Amino acid sequence: MTWLALTDHDDRRLSLNGLGHEKRSSPIVADVAGQTLNRGSIVFETQLSGETKPQALFGFTNPHPTHRSLVFQAIPGGGVSMVHVQGNTVTHAAIAHKNTGRAETLRLTYSWDITYKWGRLTMEQVGDGAVISVPVENPLPLTLEDLRDLMLGRGTHDYAPEVVFAALSNQIEPIGVSPTLSPDTPIATPWGYRNAATLKRGDTVYTADGEVVPVLQSITRTVPARGSFAPIRMRAPYFGLQDDIIIAPEQHVVIDGPEVEYLFSCEKVLTPARNLVNGFAARIEPPSHLIQYTQLILPNHEPILAAGAAMESMYIGRIRRDTHKLASSVMFGIDRNDLPEHGAPAHRVLKRFEAVYLADRRAA
Repeated sequence: MTWLALTDHDDRRLSLNGLGHEKRSSPIVADVAGQTLNRGSIVFETQLSGETKPQALFGFTNPHPTHRSLVFQAIPGGGVSMVHVQGNTVTHAAIAHKNTGRAETLRLTYSWDITYKWGRLTMEQVGDGAVISVPVENPLPLTLEDLRDLMLGRGTHDYAPEVVFAALSNQIEPIGVSPTLSPDTPIATPWGYRNAATLKRGDTVYTADGEVVPVLQSITRTVPARGSFAPIRMRAPYFGLQDDIIIAPEQHVVIDGPEVEYLFSCEKVLTPARNLVNGFAARIEPPSHLIQYTQLILPNHEPILAAGAAMESMYIGRIRRDTHKLASSVMFGIDRNDLPEHGAPAHRVLKRFEAVYLADRRAA
């Protein structure tokens, strides 16, 4: 898969050769009049503002020579709708989402394949794991001019302040769980530390409790380095790290020690890395366009040792039982019989204010 465009409030970028592949000899999308992208995905993250009337989040409108528009809107009371218009043809879809009144980030993914007359609109609640998808009947192709209007902000363009980033891919992007470790993260194995990306099915690793378990699958994905994918540098010697490592904001860090027992009455807790960012123990990395992450699937969702720190391995629940969800995920193509079933996480996941307080106490 290749990402073609990335936009946020500071920068807009589109490459027909693919982001990071500008020197490729031939473009993925030919720069000719009338060229269309018949298969792809638009991914963006946003917060919902709580407006009492529809709010345009992201999109474009071009009335000439015929009306063309693609607009994603926030629905009053919660939810998002998509309306795609080309002349007299209209395609639309909507997902209801109850507004909880709390600040929460939603990831919207619109994917389409014109050849199969297939489309899907998905809403994911970042950090919660909730995924809602609805079909898009008779999706419309996007022309090259549409893509430039949408991603480069040409003409009449909507880009709400609540939108964190938007990106365009030429493939059907997976939804649901995603890997969260930098490929060069050193993972403890019986033969010493090895980069996470070099581990494969059948290799063995140490758990945080010192047990040796097999790697059932290794998952890798390239994503925009923005929003819930923006890399975080975890700095040694905090959290038991022997070296700095780069992880995604949603990577769960295992924390133990006397402060944990005193504050939460348990031996260990989990927290997403985003809750630990404080400028010294953990900090946001300088922005790049894309980043690759990898993760390991273990038999019982055991924590692994990453550069000496306990990190949660990939949690997949019982996805192997749901053929549709499995085919829509980063595990597409893996035989369901080669996947485990994971029960509920063994440790409590801290709320943001709890994680911030704990991190401050440990740094004091």
